[in-house]
Amino acid sequence: MEHDALIAQAQAWLAEDPDPDTRDELARLIDSGDHAELAARFAGTLQFGTAGLRGELGAGPLRMNRSVVIRAAAGLAAYLKKQGTPHGNDTAGLVVIGYDARHKSAAFAEDTAAVMTGAGLRAAVLPRPLPTPVLAFAIRHLGAVAGVEVTASHNPPRDNGYKVYLGDGSQIVPPADAEIAAEIEAITSLTTVPRPTTGWETLDDTVLDAYLARTDAVLSPASPRTARTVYTAMHGVGKDVLLAAFARAGFPTPDLVTEQADPDPDFPTVAFPNPEEPGAMDLAFAKARETDPDLVIANDPDADRCAAAVKDGGDWRMLRGDEVGALLAAHLVRRGAAGTFAESIVSSSLLGRIAEKAGLPYEETLTGFKWIARVDGLRYGYEEALGYCVDPDGVRDKDGITAALLLTELASELKSDGRTLLDLLDDLAVEHGLHATDQLSVRVKDLGLIAAAMGRLREQPPTELAGLRITRAEDLNEGTATLPPTDGLRYTLDGARVVVRPSGTEPKLKCYLEVVVPVATKQALPEARTKATSLLTTLKRDLSAAAGI
Repeated sequence: MEHDALIAQAQAWLAEDPDPDTRDELARLIDSGDHAELAARFAGTLQFGTAGLRGELGAGPLRMNRSVVIRAAAGLAAYLKKQGTPHGNDTAGLVVIGYDARHKSAAFAEDTAAVMTGAGLRAAVLPRPLPTPVLAFAIRHLGAVAGVEVTASHNPPRDNGYKVYLGDGSQIVPPADAEIAAEIEAITSLTTVPRPTTGWETLDDTVLDAYLARTDAVLSPASPRTARTVYTAMHGVGKDVLLAAFARAGFPTPDLVTEQADPDPDFPTVAFPNPEEPGAMDLAFAKARETDPDLVIANDPDADRCAAAVKDGGDWRMLRGDEVGALLAAHLVRRGAAGTFAESIVSSSLLGRIAEKAGLPYEETLTGFKWIARVDGLRYGYEEALGYCVDPDGVRDKDGITAALLLTELASELKSDGRTLLDLLDDLAVEHGLHATDQLSVRVKDLGLIAAAMGRLREQPPTELAGLRITRAEDLNEGTATLPPTDGLRYTLDGARVVVRPSGTEPKLKCYLEVVVPVATKQALPEARTKATSLLTTLKRDLSAAAGI
């Protein structure tokens, strides 16, 4: 973009910016004539998709800021009205708005409420920063036509995001995302967006109380509640709600990782506030070594994900998301759960084996709970990235609070029999085969590297990996009999499976690996694990070479 045109675009944006912080930031960039930095912010717009919006905070259309959020809210309001949502009278459609404790989250929530009110809709904002599943619950509980959660989940501190749900309590999917994006694009100026300073409702704790009451349905009435836990909220909003849910259920009060217990948008103790990231659980493990609990539990910052760690030998280790997914499924089967079990295509195939053995329906979906939540007759859904839906009638999304409750109930039941979660995993391996999973994940600064890797795999597809012949190669861009098109590749091998896809929320290429090793007896497990580890290591190496990453 020509320098003069870039400056003119930045000045036009500055003239409408309602936020003094980003106005000052942009004014400094204009005054300094920093062409490269201005171009990085004005070379396009932050794209609204099935994940809503997510990006780095800052001034300009390629950053998360109040101007971008106001446009997004106005586009959503226009979309809802075109869908026939009543507006402008006492029966106007309700939009519920939640937010986390990140920088600018409260301001983005208030701007959204103002825009909805100005559009003739009703708006209600949750009373304070609360877990995302509380917002997902509130949509259905209050009969809303839509919901918005301001959160960047477990992204770095400099990010924020904007997640949109429709009235069924599920996140948006195509074509709604493209239709909302078109309405956002049609907003030419913020001066056309009415934003009254009053007129929306700030909810009290009644909705939160209803959410907590609903958690009663997650647990068996007479189950033991003895498992002791260490808990970290990862500087997010999960602590108070999780403690209230555990107290209501009658579990021992979790020992808190105090350094990470309270909300802090700077996330000072972790490089990435994601339990899966190296080092993120170090403080929780240190606490566990002090208190020797039965289980370590972590939420991500908006508490829609749940991580767990167990004592393995002399120290603590994280359970993989697929391991927790299988444990919860086995627990629900033993309790007599009825309905469909579902997971994303990047999650372990063990869930399908468990469902088949139990005579339960099973479905695979594309990655993301926006797809899992829409499975007909859903009883339980999970994805390997620590997301679990254990009460779809209450929360039609992943929920790190109810998942923690159910996992702690399972740990309590096993404890009463002198067993652990690892013992149950061993049982599942003997019954269904050892399903070992791993991930090859590459974070990039240049998104072109991801496109190049996908292109390389499509143009020169591998015929074998780790010495295993590829028996079926699927380009998911073309869709399948059961899946809509998506940018991904799936390879089926003799005793293994690989899925390759760009991340939808981060600048990453993600490769999901699984090997299945038959196990005759528990005594054969060590040898099976050694074989699985070796295969996964070789799969990573060969796939990395094939993709050029």
